[in-house]
Amino acid sequence: MEAHPVCPICGTPIVPGAPQGMCPECLLRAGFETKSGHKSTDGKSASVPMAAEEVATFFPQLEIMELAGQGGMGAVYKVREREPNRIAALKFLFPEKQASPQFAERFEREARMLAALTHPHIVTVYDFGKVNKRCYLLMEYVDGLTLRQLFRARKLSPRETLEIVPRLCEALQYAHEQGVVHRDIKPENILLDKNGRVKVADFGIAKMLNLPGNLTLTGSMDVVGTPLYMAPEQIENPQVVDCRADIYSLGVVFYEMLTGELPLGKFLPPSQKIEIDPRLDEVVIHALEKEPDRRYQQAGQMKTDVETILQTMRQREESRARTGPAPAARTARPAALVAEAQAAAARVALPPKPARRRSQASRSFGITIAIAAGVIVVFTVLLLAAFHLLRSK
Repeated sequence: MEAHPVCPICGTPIVPGAPQGMCPECLLRAGFETKSGHKSTDGKSASVPMAAEEVATFFPQLEIMELAGQGGMGAVYKVREREPNRIAALKFLFPEKQASPQFAERFEREARMLAALTHPHIVTVYDFGKVNKRCYLLMEYVDGLTLRQLFRARKLSPRETLEIVPRLCEALQYAHEQGVVHRDIKPENILLDKNGRVKVADFGIAKMLNLPGNLTLTGSMDVVGTPLYMAPEQIENPQVVDCRADIYSLGVVFYEMLTGELPLGKFLPPSQKIEIDPRLDEVVIHALEKEPDRRYQQAGQMKTDVETILQTMRQREESRARTGPAPAARTARPAALVAEAQAAAARVALPPKPARRRSQASRSFGITIAIAAGVIVVFTVLLLAAFHLLRSK
């Protein structure tokens, strides 16, 4: 019997191809009816990024290299700081995100806290401010790939996944201890640089737990996040979201890393879809509990459980290595994983080389040469035989 898709938030059956993969009620709760068709005050589209030349007029201290990307919150430019001499990322927030009269105060207060986050697995904010009526963040530039890009290159092995997830837990644990909830953990916001370092990006829409009224960059009543990765409470009651919402989102990412699928509806445990340590089922399902009180209460707890399983996996690999050749498994360290994915992307970008086809004439010529060579060899052998025969007489 064919299974019908269900809403990942409430479990209600939905029609195939439903917007955002959600039922109408949850879709309306998330506020998607207000998220499209924004216009700026002058009637023009507010989601058009400035040209690099225009950006350069506001930042003489920066060399604007290129428009690196564009998302729902704004546009990101790759830049070079003249002093100190380093590559950075300049993110402009779109004007419609700044319509509230209280936005400027909220932005400065929250950006100041983001700039205070200093952790090896969190993208650093160097500076922030406002030019041409647009707020900006100057951030660390990560030369690498997003987790989503790695997914497109190939499926991760369980070992590769277990090398990455503890670093994400460390980043979230640190941010939560500083009173910051990310609220939009997803593969697009998880980066790996060329050295294999894992970085969590885009804390720019985070909720600040210790601010009066728990205001957010998107306004006090907006839902922030990506529906398929959001905890149920983020849609049902966004004003009481805390660090456990990030743990739920990380659980979704964890499941996707292991299985290549999202945990929608009544999903199967990972061990029933791929061959992995069954203890990982407990970790993933614990992170994906619908009730926040039943989940991991801290990201550090999840990290401990994952590292315990990873340690067991390493010990088994070492034992197999001592007793005989290890089974063929496609596992790479994060740095090698990034290099492999980038190489795969480069191969896809190159046009295919035309197939070299030999003509019928060239094939016939080759056959003729081979026959001629054979005749010469036979004739030479006969001559040598005759010569030896004459000498023997």
